[in-house]
Amino acid sequence: MSSIMRYSVSAIACVAAVGALLASSAPADAQGFLDRLFNPKHYDNGQRREAEPVRREIPKVRVSGPRYYTYKPDTLKTASLAKLGRELDAYAQALQERVEEEARAEDRPGAPEGAASVTKARVDVQAPVPAEDFKADPAFLDARAVLEQTQVRALPEVIEAIEAFYATHPAFVWLDDGQIGQKAVGAINTMSEAAQVGLDPADYRVEFPALDGTADDAARQAELMRFEMELSAAALTYALDAARGRIDPNRISGYHDLPRKEIDLKLVMGSIAAAENISEYLEGRNPSNEQFVRLKRALASLKEADEAERVEIAEGTFLRPGGSSAELKNVIAAIGLKGSDNLRAAHADTLAAYDGGEDYAPELVALLKDFQAENGLTADGIIGKNTIRALEGISNADKIEKVKLAMERLRWLPRDFGPRYVFINQPAFMATYVDEEREPLSMRVVVGQKSNQTYFFSDKIETVEYNPYWGVPYSIIVNEMLPKLAQDPSYLDRIGYEVSTVSGQQVSSASVDWYAVARKQQPINVRQRPGSDNALGELKILFPNRHAIYMHDTPAKRLFKKDARAFSHGCVRLEDPRAMAAAVLGKPIDYIASRIAQGRNDNDRVTRDIPVHVAYFTAWPEADGGMGYYADVYDRDEYLRKAIEATRAARI
Repeated sequence: MSSIMRYSVSAIACVAAVGALLASSAPADAQGFLDRLFNPKHYDNGQRREAEPVRREIPKVRVSGPRYYTYKPDTLKTASLAKLGRELDAYAQALQERVEEEARAEDRPGAPEGAASVTKARVDVQAPVPAEDFKADPAFLDARAVLEQTQVRALPEVIEAIEAFYATHPAFVWLDDGQIGQKAVGAINTMSEAAQVGLDPADYRVEFPALDGTADDAARQAELMRFEMELSAAALTYALDAARGRIDPNRISGYHDLPRKEIDLKLVMGSIAAAENISEYLEGRNPSNEQFVRLKRALASLKEADEAERVEIAEGTFLRPGGSSAELKNVIAAIGLKGSDNLRAAHADTLAAYDGGEDYAPELVALLKDFQAENGLTADGIIGKNTIRALEGISNADKIEKVKLAMERLRWLPRDFGPRYVFINQPAFMATYVDEEREPLSMRVVVGQKSNQTYFFSDKIETVEYNPYWGVPYSIIVNEMLPKLAQDPSYLDRIGYEVSTVSGQQVSSASVDWYAVARKQQPINVRQRPGSDNALGELKILFPNRHAIYMHDTPAKRLFKKDARAFSHGCVRLEDPRAMAAAVLGKPIDYIASRIAQGRNDNDRVTRDIPVHVAYFTAWPEADGGMGYYADVYDRDEYLRKAIEATRAARI
């Protein structure tokens, strides 16, 4: 038999055998067998493999961070008080009816004692009824007709509070027997000194009544009522600004997340009317915490001080040891001016021998290193931006501006920080745990780079997590991982990241339709497993917020040696995370170390009430009693200045 014939017979026999096998199998098994027989590439070791996904080119997209806005200030409105006049007409009529009813009750034959008060309680009127301990002022009610022509220009909520207050308390707050009272003088004097607390006195200026001997009663009443209402509006505006600030931070940028404080201005107006010392009351509307008191003191000192002598160094100057620069003479002059007495004494020979040359010699490098160390900078001898900033110093005018901006920002935060809290000041690149029962714990931090800025917000610490996973934010997946996945679909599998669906099922990164992920058509979770190279290091401290920002460890320890530390994607990296975790938990550091040493992902709840303020202050009181001034790393001072200017323009 020929080989062709033998092959055909064998093939027929094989097919027959297969047919017999299939005849005795369930249809599904039969189909599976045929698939395995004729489509072997879809199987591996006898197991069906998922079909390869349809490959679509991953689009080049980018997730952008929040933006800065053109600030829209609160708008003032000019309102007539005619409505208040009409309400007072009804008030006066109800009061008159009450008096008449009481008189009739007293005059009835056989009326029992106290009948008048019983009748008073039964009077049913539509007009507002004053509190039992309040007595209406006949002079104020007599002047109510002039309210028809009286106008007030103020914030809408201020006008509403004035109308609501005087409708139930018809009496002059600022006048005594038709004359300007001491309370009015005290309020005007206090508000004229608003600059001492970082506010603008022009916002609260009120003209005294323009009266002369020829004014008739109607003109006099109109001028006095104008003064009364304008001074109430000014006092309420001051009380509002002092307590919550002139600026709504959330209108500056999407990086601000600070709910604006709610102020009950009708209650404030009542307190103003009842205050025996109006200056004390108005000043007390400002923050009373230690930080604000120190900022106020610093502002007063700066305004009294003369502008300090400064040496300017050309912008862009950069010099390494062994190099040369024409600006070196200005650097050495600045050290002679800004260095301490001890520094100048230690390098007296070097300073005396320097002849203005351009060569950056070793003895000059040693001088600069000591200056850097003295000013809290990295003592590397490199003359760069941060060193030049320390050499030049900050002008008095710039310090004053920074302090005023700090006072405004402090009004956005809670009035009382509480007995314990964490304060992170981004421009200072520092985090401090404050507890009234122990010394403050401060450490260096790394914050977000300018393209991934850290937000300004407050929250409460809830959890310390050990050996954490890093859940990769969508912005990092899109901006940084998609370009690599476009070249290598297995990229995440290869570097040890876990990829899972929203239901929690783990999948290969090569099986994901990253086109759909980029288009937000398919949600996906990516996380890095715990380990020595995990981006969060050995622990993280969580205060859940919608910005996915928290404090954490980092394997990139070298960055803490730098003076300017804006390198993260927005989270706050801690120089000593174990110490911070121990502080917020109230545990010894050995306990934290033991939890980490267990090697598994675990956590502890923070049971104490510990607020955390992720803040932004370019002037802030330091632990040594001085005032720290910092570079505006995100240019937020400039945006706040623009917001204040827009508010000033709107109030003129």
